[in-house]
Amino acid sequence: MLIIKNVKTLPKFFGDSGSDLVNASVIIEGKKIKELKKDSDTAVQGDSELDGKGLFIAPGLIDPQVHFREPGGEYKETLETGSRAAAKGGFTTVITMPNTNPTTDNPEVLKQIIDKSQQLNLVRILPTASVTKGLLGKELTDFNALKQAGVIALTDDGKGIQEDDVMKEAMKKAAELNLAILDHSEDESLSNKGAIHEGEVSRKHGVPGIKASSESVHVKRGCEMSLETGCHYHVLHISTKESINHVREAKAKGAKVTCEVSPHHLLLCDEDIEVVEGKLNPNFKMNPPLRSNEDREACVEAFLDGTIDFVATDHAPHSEEEKSRHITEAPFGIVGLETAFPLLYTHFVKTGKMSLETLIDKMTIDAAKVFNLPYGKLESGASADLVLIDLEEGQSIDSKKFESKGKNTPFNNWECVGFPKMTIYNGNIVYKDESF
Repeated sequence: MLIIKNVKTLPKFFGDSGSDLVNASVIIEGKKIKELKKDSDTAVQGDSELDGKGLFIAPGLIDPQVHFREPGGEYKETLETGSRAAAKGGFTTVITMPNTNPTTDNPEVLKQIIDKSQQLNLVRILPTASVTKGLLGKELTDFNALKQAGVIALTDDGKGIQEDDVMKEAMKKAAELNLAILDHSEDESLSNKGAIHEGEVSRKHGVPGIKASSESVHVKRGCEMSLETGCHYHVLHISTKESINHVREAKAKGAKVTCEVSPHHLLLCDEDIEVVEGKLNPNFKMNPPLRSNEDREACVEAFLDGTIDFVATDHAPHSEEEKSRHITEAPFGIVGLETAFPLLYTHFVKTGKMSLETLIDKMTIDAAKVFNLPYGKLESGASADLVLIDLEEGQSIDSKKFESKGKNTPFNNWECVGFPKMTIYNGNIVYKDESF
């Protein structure tokens, strides 16, 4: 039995109201939380004790969209390095995307990922499988076999499903099996092989632009098909004002539609893309791209008013060589697991835009509820998935210290507070800061 003492947590975990943090102790037995106690309660003795030194304790964070690259892209990331990055960022549950090589489009590859993640025992890896074979957007995978093999949802993330009839048939079959379709919403005839958002910045630097409508037309399509088929339609990494409006309207009509936002689309726009020696920094290149400031502000508004259901990092590591190419040639994607909480805590909670309780919900229980997961809880009987965070000490983001193989972040050297100091998964300490 392990007792974590002298920590602070949210009063909601004791069933109380208010925003002032309360002193607490957490008793862990095996893989479960045995009890959450107020410090005023009777002291208990356990096999071992851990002094939290006034740190904030919360349920382990949940990231519903990450790319761990294995199998096939181990030079970018492996299940182990991705898991260690997740643990350092305070995450204990992640949902992985299927754009591996070979594609996660069959039970054999799915089993390989599940078995390896269980052997590692660092974080809980819940894999998705692709909607279409090889992510080609043509032939549907065997949804039933994939569900039996343990898939949590279906997605062709990395590519948008271009053909309407394929998408509609997929949503019909997914609805029958109660599986969600996670949509990388991109009409390729409108994105037109662009590198950044189509706007003043793309025109100024002579870089092909990606229209905002390339996302929103597919979001509109998915929302309409959700109403027609009853399928749970989830918009991955939403980024435009128009897309958000479609989601709002669909929710108002009772559609089973949800969406997520990534930290970079809340904190950056295309005007923030760094220029180095006259060239745009490829570490600011992701898909969907950093949009206009108007789109960013719409994402913030939807994040605050609850239209956006939760946060997902879209952690997408690449090699240094790949990300050193010209922005038109470099791959899309940035890493995010090790920066997400401090960035959002610093820029939303510390600024008074959002309560700590709401941010924790957006990064834990809200995603768990959408995907029917029994995680993201700090209560007796829950999985002993916990993160201890220093809400006071400030430090700068240093990509050289990332556990991830990927160092591709636009947030390097940003000053933040709220870095995790310890992460516990299934009752085991899987990350401990050297200063703890």
